Amino acid sequence: MDLKLTAEHQRFRMEVRAFLQENLPEDLRQAARRQFHIAPEMMRRWQQILNGKGLAAPGWPVEAGGTGWSAIQRYIYDEEYCMADGPLPLQMGHGVQIIGPVLYTYGTAEQKARYLPRILSGEDFWAQGFSEPGAGSDLASLRTRAVRDGDDWVITGHKIWTSLAHHANMLFLLARTDPDVKPQKGISFFVFPIDTPGVTVRPIISIDRGHSLNETFYDEVRIPADSLIGEEGQGWTYAKFLLGHERFNIAEIARTKRRLQRLWQIAADMPCGEGTLAQDRSFCDKITALEIELASLEQLGLRVAWEMDEGISNMQSASILKLRGTRLIQSVTELSVEAMGYAGLAFHPAQDGSQLSPPAPESAQGKMEEMLFLRAATIYGGSSETQLNILANLIYAEV
Repeated sequence: MDLKLTAEHQRFRMEVRAFLQENLPEDLRQAARRQFHIAPEMMRRWQQILNGKGLAAPGWPVEAGGTGWSAIQRYIYDEEYCMADGPLPLQMGHGVQIIGPVLYTYGTAEQKARYLPRILSGEDFWAQGFSEPGAGSDLASLRTRAVRDGDDWVITGHKIWTSLAHHANMLFLLARTDPDVKPQKGISFFVFPIDTPGVTVRPIISIDRGHSLNETFYDEVRIPADSLIGEEGQGWTYAKFLLGHERFNIAEIARTKRRLQRLWQIAADMPCGEGTLAQDRSFCDKITALEIELASLEQLGLRVAWEMDEGISNMQSASILKLRGTRLIQSVTELSVEAMGYAGLAFHPAQDGSQLSPPAPESAQGKMEEMLFLRAATIYGGSSETQLNILANLIYAEV
C-alpha cells in the first residue's frame, strides 16, 4: 500500500487551494478563526457559493449532485479547506455530511428528488433526532415510538442533544416501530419538517455559553407514510451506516492540524520570562508530542481513504479514527488554553456572537470557547467507551 500522494494529487491540491483563495469570503474566514458557533445565514451563503460551483457535496456521487471525488481527493480538499480557515461544515446542519448519504443510498427516487437538491442549495437545514435521556450512545435503548395510523405515522417521545434544532427546518429521527422484537430490529428511520404540529424545541446552553444543543419533544406528531426512509425496522442498519460516515468526519484530522498551527502562533504571542512561550523548551516539547500523534493519525486517515477507494470496508478503522481523533482534539484545545495563561480567564460573549478573551492576543480568540465545547467530542457520534466496545467485539469475532 503506497500512501504517498501522486503528482496528479498535488495538482488537485493546487486547484483546491486556488478555488478557496478566490471564493471563501474573508468575513467567514475571520468568523471561523474567532468563534466556534457560526451564524446560519453566513453558512447558508457559503453553501450557496459552493453549490454554484458544483462543490456543495464533496463526498457525494455525481448522480446525486456531488463531485464524484475519490476519498483521497476528499481528504486533500478537507486539508486545504481547514488550512484556509473554512468554517466547520456541520455548522450548516447535518444535511450534506450525514443525512445526505442515507437519502441517496436508501431513499426512494421521489425522496431523493425532494430532499437532495434542497440540501445542496442550503435551503434545508437538518437536525438529527437520535439521542434520548436514557439512550445516548446506546441507541438500541431508545423509547420514542412511531405507530402506523392509516396513511400516517404518529410519533411520541423525547430527544436530547439535538444539535442546531433551533436553526433547522428539517429533522431526521429514529423511532421504535416494533417493541416486540430484538431492540435493534424494531427501529425505523423518519424524516419530516421540524415545524410539524406536536414538535417542541427547548434550548440547552452548554458550558461554553453557546446555544447549539436542544431538547426536542414529540407529542403525537403526525407525519405521512412516505416520511419513512427505506424499510420499516431497518433504522438501526441505516444509523450504523450514517455513524460510519460521521465518525470519519469527527476525527477532524485536517482541522486539528490547523489547530496545532494556531497553537504555535499563540505560543509565539504569549510572553514567558524574557521571551515568549514558543521559546520555552518544556512547552515546545508538549506541542511536538501532539504533532507526532497527529502524524500517526494522518497516516491512518490516508490509509482509510485508500481503502475506501479500493472498496475495502473497515469498521475497525472508523472506530479507531473517532477514538484517537477526538482524544487528540481535546489534547490540542486544552494545551491552547494552557498557552493563553491568565488571558484565558477573561471569557464572555461579544456582540458578534463570539466568545472573546479580551486580554488575549488575536491568535487566541475563540480558543476557550472551542475547548469547552469540545469536551463533548469524546461523547458525541458514539462515545470513546462505545468505540472501545466495538473494537473489542470486532477483534473477538476475528479470533
